[in-house]
Amino acid sequence: MEFVSFLSDYGTRDEFVGVCKAVMLELAPQLTIVDVTHEVAPFDVRAGALTLVRAIQYLPSGVVLAIVDPGVGTDRRAIAVEVENGVLVGPDNGLLAPSVAMLGGAQRAFALTNAEYQLQAPGGTFAGRDVMAPAAGHLAAGVELSELGEEIDPALLVPGLLPLPNERDDGSIDGEVLWIDRFGNAQLNVDPDMLTARQVGMGDGVELRIGSEGRRTRWVPTYAEGRPSELVLVTDSYGLLSLAVDRQSAADVAQLRVGSHITIVPAPSAFSAPEGIDTPIQMGRRS
Repeated sequence: MEFVSFLSDYGTRDEFVGVCKAVMLELAPQLTIVDVTHEVAPFDVRAGALTLVRAIQYLPSGVVLAIVDPGVGTDRRAIAVEVENGVLVGPDNGLLAPSVAMLGGAQRAFALTNAEYQLQAPGGTFAGRDVMAPAAGHLAAGVELSELGEEIDPALLVPGLLPLPNERDDGSIDGEVLWIDRFGNAQLNVDPDMLTARQVGMGDGVELRIGSEGRRTRWVPTYAEGRPSELVLVTDSYGLLSLAVDRQSAADVAQLRVGSHITIVPAPSAFSAPEGIDTPIQMGRRS
């Protein structure tokens, strides 16, 4: 395997990133390492899982090494999961689960228990360097997956805990902010097909309920289609609905954070708002 794609919460400038790469390159000098990101929020397994599943279909075939591991040193397992086009290596804490599902499911899974393919560790707090990076390096060098440890049932791996939208009988959709990017766009866990199934088309209006506040908005094809300061829905590059404000932060405008709950109320009949104005409408609290 010629490629290892590497994701972590170590921080781009942290020595841990360089040390893990050095361990892999010592075992497989021909290796090409692709840095997905090392800026996952510390200990945020869900954010790491989301980051990885967003990127996974674009990564080269080979090994994926993902390390967001707040349970390091405990009885959580380090694992390697074989999929159709490679192997995912990381902690068994749900980090890998969404990407494994995206790639068609696990073919085999192994706990990384064979000390012959690990570094001797002075302590148990850096399994990324001592267990997972060596596993990735050995796999890249041609070691058979089964040599790394004992086979385990993929069905018993810790699942990923990503929220699903709730489609209500009245046609509204309860969703959640999955991700806020550096521009302030807020990705929702809502598929655009949910709007089209309710006969909402591009350019049509919907209502958003964010906490006790309601907003009218539109579903538009690009950021620039939004009026100045207008909060709009767009279909993002990963195929989900996102809230955006052209050249501003939707997260700041609508006071959103990861985990914020949003209800979308389809209103297919188009409406017009005064140019450049986006006025909140008080809706009262939902019970």
